[in-house]
Amino acid sequence: MLHDLLQTMTARVRERGWTDRRWALTAKLRPETLSRVRHRGSCDVATLDALARACGLELLTRDPAVAVVADASELFPAQFDRALEERLLALCVGGDVDPAHWRTLGPGFFVAGLAAMLSCFDDLDPDDRYAKLAEVLHPGVLSVSAFRLWLQRSPVKASRFLPMLRKLRANARSPLRLESSPLRQERHASQ
Repeated sequence: MLHDLLQTMTARVRERGWTDRRWALTAKLRPETLSRVRHRGSCDVATLDALARACGLELLTRDPAVAVVADASELFPAQFDRALEERLLALCVGGDVDPAHWRTLGPGFFVAGLAAMLSCFDDLDPDDRYAKLAEVLHPGVLSVSAFRLWLQRSPVKASRFLPMLRKLRANARSPLRLESSPLRQERHASQ
């Protein structure tokens, strides 16, 4: 597991054009520490966290029983049902842009594509929060070819998802609540 994490982090560091020395110093570690981690194959969580944060990544844990299983392509969920759709809608209605929360709902490309779709609409993303989230979840997803692939293969259909999201957002922002409606009060008074 450590080897895989280091590979992912190293790829990110190399994309930035950093040497191992610069990476270690950015993580506030001695370069020798990074070298030891690579050769020993073990390290403490604080060191691993510092290395991850230095290259713009975050260590997360998740409950495998709750995690959404990916399909063979590892781009989309193996199963897309009403329960997952409702979880995605709830996340979007709340305006949550925490990448960790999004990653629990599917493979990076899948959830990044959903954020990219939301970023296309001024009423849903007036401050580009979803566009930034999409790039964090899966760098490059905002390119025309990547987003086209997402639109073609995604089980989330914009023609269904967006009207539901807009309706739920409108209901969430409505100052009138069901409990305070005159009709409901009248029914309780007559009982």
